[in-house]
Amino acid sequence: MSRSHDIETLGRHGDVVIVGGGLAGLFCALKLAPRPVTVISAAPLGEGASTAWAQGGIAAAVGEGDSAESHAADTIAVGAGIVDEAVALGLAREAAPRIHDLLGYGVPFDRDLEGRLAVAREAAHSARRIVHVRGDMAGQAIITALTQAVRATPSIRVLEGWSAEALLTEGDAVSGLQLRKVGAVSAPVLIATSAVVLATGGIGHLYAVTTNPTEAAGQGLAIAARAGAVIADPEFVQFHPTAIMVGRDPAPLATEALRGEGATLINGSGERFMLALHPLAELAPRDIVARGVFAEVASGRGAFLDATQALGAHFASEFPTVYESCISAGIDPATQPIPVAPAAHYHMGGIAVDLRGRSSLNRLWAAGEVSCTGAHGANRLASNSLLEAVVYAARIAEDIGGAELRAATGRFDWAPTARSAALDPAQEQALRATMSAKVGVIRDRDGLSDAVRAFAALEAGAASTALANMATAALLVATAALARTESRGAHYRSDYPAENPQRAQRSMTTLAEARECAATLAGAERPLQPHTVLA
Repeated sequence: MSRSHDIETLGRHGDVVIVGGGLAGLFCALKLAPRPVTVISAAPLGEGASTAWAQGGIAAAVGEGDSAESHAADTIAVGAGIVDEAVALGLAREAAPRIHDLLGYGVPFDRDLEGRLAVAREAAHSARRIVHVRGDMAGQAIITALTQAVRATPSIRVLEGWSAEALLTEGDAVSGLQLRKVGAVSAPVLIATSAVVLATGGIGHLYAVTTNPTEAAGQGLAIAARAGAVIADPEFVQFHPTAIMVGRDPAPLATEALRGEGATLINGSGERFMLALHPLAELAPRDIVARGVFAEVASGRGAFLDATQALGAHFASEFPTVYESCISAGIDPATQPIPVAPAAHYHMGGIAVDLRGRSSLNRLWAAGEVSCTGAHGANRLASNSLLEAVVYAARIAEDIGGAELRAATGRFDWAPTARSAALDPAQEQALRATMSAKVGVIRDRDGLSDAVRAFAALEAGAASTALANMATAALLVATAALARTESRGAHYRSDYPAENPQRAQRSMTTLAEARECAATLAGAERPLQPHTVLA
C-alpha cells in the first residue's frame, strides 16, 4: 500500500519527485509504477486540485462517426492561429488509449443503453465527444478513482501538506527542491532529486474572480521561471463565461455543457445577447462568449444563464453539482435564471515543454495546466485540458522510464534565500484585484503598464515566498500581454482590437525578460518595446 512519508524519509530517496496531486501528477505516478516515485501535494490528495472541479469531462473522439482528425481540426480552429497542429493531432490520437487507462483505474464514465461510452457536446466541438460522469461530475470521479489507485500502489510515496517553494539547480539542471510544511513557521527544507515533474496546476487564484481552488496561484510557473525555465504563451488566460455569481471565492462553475443542452444567456431584460455577437450564439468559442457576458455585466444589465426551458425539472438529476451550488445560494435553477460573470478559468500558457513533456531545464518535466505544449494556442477548446494532462503525464512517465537518470547529488549551485511563510492577506487581495482589473477579460496598454510596475515592485519586496511566487507569475502574464500588441483568442486588447497576421506565432519568454520590461517601464516614459520573443 502507498502511504504518507515524512520529509526525512523522502530525503534519503532523492529519486523521481512529482509536485502536484491533481490528474497529471497522479496519472504520471501510476504510469511510472513500479518505479519508485514520490508525490508531493500541499493539500490532501484530491482536495487542492482543479481536476476535481472539472465538470464537463474529457474530449475524446470515441463516438460513432467521429475522428481524431476532426477533433484536432476543432482544436486548431478555436486556438486562433497559433496551435501547434502536430501536437493537436497527436493529442487527439492518444485520447482513446488514455480513456481506457482511466477506466482501468476505476473511473466510472457514463455509458449508453448499449454499453458504449456516452458522449456529450460542448461549445466549438463539431461532434459529441465529451466523455463524462453523471453529467457534471467527471472531475471529482476521476480524482477520487486515481487517489484510491495511488494509495493502493506500493511504489508511490505520498508526502501531503508540503509546498514546493523553489527549484534548486546545478548548472543547467534541476537537482532539488525547497519545501516547506504548509501552515508552519519553521524554516524550509532542501531535498535532492534526480528528476522533478511539475504538475502544480494553473494561475486562476491570481485573479479576484476565479473558478480555481486557492492552490492554483501560479506556484509551479513561478518556481520554474525563477530557476531559468522558458515560459510559453503566458498572456493567454481563458475566462469561463459562466461562473455563478453568488459571493463565493472561488466562484462555482456553471458548466458549458448546460449551454450544450440548450441553456441560453440573457440579460436583465430577458434578451439573448449572444445572438447578435456570433452565429453559434451561446456555443461560440469561450473568449467571444466571455466578452459578451462581460459587456452585459459592465453595462449594468447583468448576465444570466437560463436553463428553465432546456432542463427545467430535470436540472437536479442531470447537473447535480451546479444545482447544489445554486440551491445553497437560494437560487432554483429549474425555475430561475442563474446570475453569471466571466472568471479566470484556465491558463493556456505555462512552462514550455516538448513532445515528451521536457522543459528547457534538464531533469525538469511539466504536465497539466502548469505546462504549455502548444495544443491550446490562444484559446483552449472545451475539455481538452484533462485530455492533455493524461496524454503528457503518460509521455513523461515513458520518457523517465527509459532514461538513465543521474543519482541525486545533493549539490545546488543556486538556492534561494528563505523568506517568511506568512502570506499578507491585504497584499494578496491587492494583487488579485489588479489582475482582474488590468490583466483580465479586456486589457489595454495603460492598465497593463500599471500592473507590470505593481507586480515587479511586489516581487522585489515581498516578505513571503508565497507572495513573491504569486507576483512572479503575475509579472510573466502581464508583461507578455503588454508585449502582444494585438487581440488573439482569449487575449483581448481594446487598444489593439484586431488580430495582426504578423503576430500569429507563439510567444516564448523568461523571467529575466519580464523583469527587464518592468525596469524599462519604471525608468523611462518612451514607448515600450516588446521583450517577448515570438517563435
